[in-house]
Amino acid sequence: METLRISSIPTLQIPANFDKNQSKKVAFLGYKQILTSSFSLVERHKPSFKTFTTISSSITTETENTSAPQVEIQTQDEKFDWYAHWYPLMPVCDLDKRVPHAKKVLGIDVVVWWDRNESTWKVFDDACPHRLAPLSEGRIDQWGRLQCVYHGWCFNGSGDCKFIPQAPIDGPPIHTSKKACVGAYPSTVQNGMVWFWPNSDPQYKDILTEKKPPYIPEMDDPSYTCLMANREIPYGYEVLIENFMDPAHVPYAHYGIMQTQQPEEKADREGGRPMDLYIPKIDINGFTIEEQNSGQSKFTSPCLFYTSLFGPIDNSNGAASLGKPYGFLKPAGTEKVSPAQRGQKRALLVFFCVPVSPGNSRMISTFPINFGISVKILPRWIYHIPHNLVLDSDLYLLHLEERRIMDAGITQWQKACYLPTKSDAAVVGFRKWLNKYAGGQVDWRGKFTGVLPPTPPKEQLLDRYQSHVVNCRSCNAAHKVLSMLKVVLQVVSFSLLGIVSAIKEGVLSSVVARTALLATALLCFAGSKWLAHFIYKIFHFHDYNHALV
Repeated sequence: METLRISSIPTLQIPANFDKNQSKKVAFLGYKQILTSSFSLVERHKPSFKTFTTISSSITTETENTSAPQVEIQTQDEKFDWYAHWYPLMPVCDLDKRVPHAKKVLGIDVVVWWDRNESTWKVFDDACPHRLAPLSEGRIDQWGRLQCVYHGWCFNGSGDCKFIPQAPIDGPPIHTSKKACVGAYPSTVQNGMVWFWPNSDPQYKDILTEKKPPYIPEMDDPSYTCLMANREIPYGYEVLIENFMDPAHVPYAHYGIMQTQQPEEKADREGGRPMDLYIPKIDINGFTIEEQNSGQSKFTSPCLFYTSLFGPIDNSNGAASLGKPYGFLKPAGTEKVSPAQRGQKRALLVFFCVPVSPGNSRMISTFPINFGISVKILPRWIYHIPHNLVLDSDLYLLHLEERRIMDAGITQWQKACYLPTKSDAAVVGFRKWLNKYAGGQVDWRGKFTGVLPPTPPKEQLLDRYQSHVVNCRSCNAAHKVLSMLKVVLQVVSFSLLGIVSAIKEGVLSSVVARTALLATALLCFAGSKWLAHFIYKIFHFHDYNHALV
């Protein structure tokens, strides 16, 4: 079957030092080999290509274009149920067991907390049944129960109310009423993340035995380094996931940050080139994106996009089963990286795109890699610096793009947008999957009107502190330490100046000693100013002006 052809995934190169123009490019975290060798991928020869009419899709084009991407869609009458799948909430490494955490998925407010009595993470409705106060603002008491701090009601790991302080001790056991219980969602930990099933009905209590989250064996393989990151994104799930499927935007939107495979003859400064992607078919579970003699990608509905940088995904391991229904996956931990892959250089890009609310999504990403020493040495917050810079460099574009798509109407997407080349094949494929199986958009079940939130000022939109730092234990700790160091440098600077001015010349008669103290004071002051600038750009706001790059 000849349908779609798509080009190679672009190479990744990250700057370690940042100037105003973001023009310096250096290899980061062991990815240098990716940039210069296999990640550049082999030259392609032009395959034969047949066009045909897309089957069963209400998204249509006004004119037939032989170079435009065409996708075959399975014709079964299947309906994608957004509430019958597992969703990742957060990486375990970014969750503090001492406190409850507020999260939102599919418009559902949940609280994630550590039940030390059962030694597992629990996911509840983030509302106390008493007066609907948020349990995420509560605490975990000395008996390991989740306590609402509004009136002190306490709940065990099953959601049962175990204590109501206002109820008389010798009175009826009102805490045993079903109305006093809080909704508990099925949850599990897999691939270093907490997952939950978005339905608290008791019939789904044992859903994990029937249907499991998608499992990626490389993320649990000790021979791989797997650094995780999370970020709250101020645009919707649809735009987020199709952006990861679009390699053609990288040389332009991320110019100076990510290096892509360059053509022999560049048509412009950035080196954009034709791309040739191939999608065999689309079904309710997603689709595979392939290219000849090169990497392979998979979209597994609803939220996983996965790319192998060095060759195709091995069909003998669990990662290949991402394209199958979750119920057919083997139990987590039983799938391993195949022996054929163990002696090979491997690097993967894994993105989990979680629908939060209209105009908001959450990204959890990791890049499992089995080579590169620096990845294992550097702290995780250093790795997050270029990661956030890449996200910020096209964040404002995508935020505004989503609003224009919504203004045109979700059913008019392909009429409003002109996609004549095969480089857009994966984006077209995702929109066709969304339209054919998932109702054209996330099913919010009436929680929202569909109106997107207003656009805040750019500095607020790109604010890293609230969208990432507070949710990342590594970056949060680094922010606190560096902020403390900044204050220490300021105190030392002013203290030394005070000492020099207060001590009489007879006591400190040496000119060299006085000069040394003054120089140290000035260096400390300059260091505090530089550190303040560094903290602001790395942990708060770093603009990316495309016109000046």
